Amino acid sequence: MTGKSPVLLVTGGSRGIGAAVSIAAARQGWAVAVNYASNKAAAETVVSAIRDAGGEAIAIAGDVGSADDIGSIFSAVDQHFGRLDGLVNNAGIVDRVQRLDEMTPERLDRMFRINITGSMLAAAEAIRRMSTRHGGKGGAIVNVSSVAATLGGGGQYVDYAASKGAIDTFTLGLAREVAAEGIRVNAVRPGIIDTEIHAAAGLPERAREIAPQLPMKRAGTAEEVADAILYLLGAQASYITGAILDVSGGR
Repeated sequence: MTGKSPVLLVTGGSRGIGAAVSIAAARQGWAVAVNYASNKAAAETVVSAIRDAGGEAIAIAGDVGSADDIGSIFSAVDQHFGRLDGLVNNAGIVDRVQRLDEMTPERLDRMFRINITGSMLAAAEAIRRMSTRHGGKGGAIVNVSSVAATLGGGGQYVDYAASKGAIDTFTLGLAREVAAEGIRVNAVRPGIIDTEIHAAAGLPERAREIAPQLPMKRAGTAEEVADAILYLLGAQASYITGAILDVSGGR
């Protein structure tokens, strides 16, 4: 069990933005629960990096597309740390580039189950632990959205964009719902970030190809998104809730 360190759960914490958040949080004094769906080796690499730097972290398996798994993830946090102070709803998926009229019901179900329902169920578990209404001491939730929510993803992945639009609305509503219970809820909206997610859409060179079209003429890094998330989690943002921060290089 942890000592006085605040405890942060990062869903999808083994790669990309999630890994960058986990490492940055540990550097700022958080004890970190690094959730992963299937890539145990990647999660253990993040945990080892944190521990080697003197931080505290554990890896927790679980698919946020499964309600049972979400319950197990939070039970593992309870068992190991005995407290929870922050949640980063980072886990999410994108699928192959398709038009809507080519998408299957199965694809849509998986997209929304992981990107929307999973985030909402995880937030509910966090609230049960952090809300003063439930005897908690407060905390912070940061949801990871996407600039795709403002652009629509037409001709590529309108399902992904729609799922992130739902995250934006969810962030605004939940922030108001728990503001008087010691919990702040905010979101970051990354733009073109150089991570593995583009390969999952069948566009491994997307970040490099789009970079010249961006106002800042480059893709962002996972670490730059992590810095924004850590700001929203921290005391510097103590009067910020219901905010959505674009980390998009002006896109």
